[in-house]
Amino acid sequence: MSKQIALIGLGLIGGSLALAIKSGLPKAQIKGFDIDQNSVKLASTLQIIDEQAESLEDAVRDADIIILAAPVESTIKLIQQLETLPLQAGAIVTDVGSTKETVVVAGNKLQSKGVFFIGGHPMAGSHKTGVEASIERLFENAYYVLTPAEGVPDNKLIQLQNVLKGTKAKFIQLEPASHDRFAGLISHFPHIVASALVHHVAKAGDEDPLITQLAAGGFRDITRIASASPTMWRDILMHNKEQLLPMIQEWNAIMKNVEDMLHTDDDEAIYAFFADAKDVRDNLPSKKKGAMLPFYDLYVDIPDHPGVISDVTAILAKASISITNIRIIEAREGIMGALRLSFRSEEDLTVAKQQLEEHAYEAYDVQ
Repeated sequence: MSKQIALIGLGLIGGSLALAIKSGLPKAQIKGFDIDQNSVKLASTLQIIDEQAESLEDAVRDADIIILAAPVESTIKLIQQLETLPLQAGAIVTDVGSTKETVVVAGNKLQSKGVFFIGGHPMAGSHKTGVEASIERLFENAYYVLTPAEGVPDNKLIQLQNVLKGTKAKFIQLEPASHDRFAGLISHFPHIVASALVHHVAKAGDEDPLITQLAAGGFRDITRIASASPTMWRDILMHNKEQLLPMIQEWNAIMKNVEDMLHTDDDEAIYAFFADAKDVRDNLPSKKKGAMLPFYDLYVDIPDHPGVISDVTAILAKASISITNIRIIEAREGIMGALRLSFRSEEDLTVAKQQLEEHAYEAYDVQ
């Protein structure tokens, strides 16, 4: 008997989950719903879902598995709506949100309906958005955190993992509070810092526009994550503030320590500050998917010659390699420039590097 799956939210994550589920369970029937009916129609046209739902109630009525692929605040509202709807006894409800404590508290109330809530967070994403950007292998080798509500039996966890096996993700079970603390440290707080840096430079740029021009290089790279959805990050901060507030206090203490080292001209302490950070950073796992999106970037030296960019892209297209982003780093007349090419996976990056080097291009990736 095929699994009946309700997919609520048809964006990049929801669509990619649908493709991965269908690859692992070809007989699964996926019924999709989104408040944006154009996304529902597009998902159907692209054969990401098998059936279009006219409403939330229509989508979940016969579902064995209900996947809420929406921002955290919207997910909680959806759970509250599910409390009022007829659901299959023994059904599993899961989500994909970046915070878990508040979501699991809300989801735990569904057990009074004979339904089991298992929080979920697939730690992967893409430079692109929308259901049309869905990728079957988006979650491959990524961590997929599961945070079951209190009282969920092990067989329900196993059942959900079996449905999600097509993601080829690495499943890990955490307490909701532990998830939020870990994600806060390595994902949520860095986004705050990146956005604060952008605000800091923007304010200085109001006084001297040259600063903004100079910030178009390396500064743009280190603050790339600040370009993420403001709605999503508003929800994340509001629902993880208990974890983030102490982190902000600790960060202020670190900055105060740096300030003190500068005031006292303590060059040895300053050196140790950077040396210790370098050692820790150099020993982090390289090119593995975690709570922050990995950047599979390849840099290619290019001569100042008409048609060179189209030549590079043609080489990769011939090798069936998709570029998710391309940026010209330097292109002044008479000098060598550089392209930064972004890829979906380390495998694509490796093949691209090999192909370009075979055509006499100098290509290198920077960890």
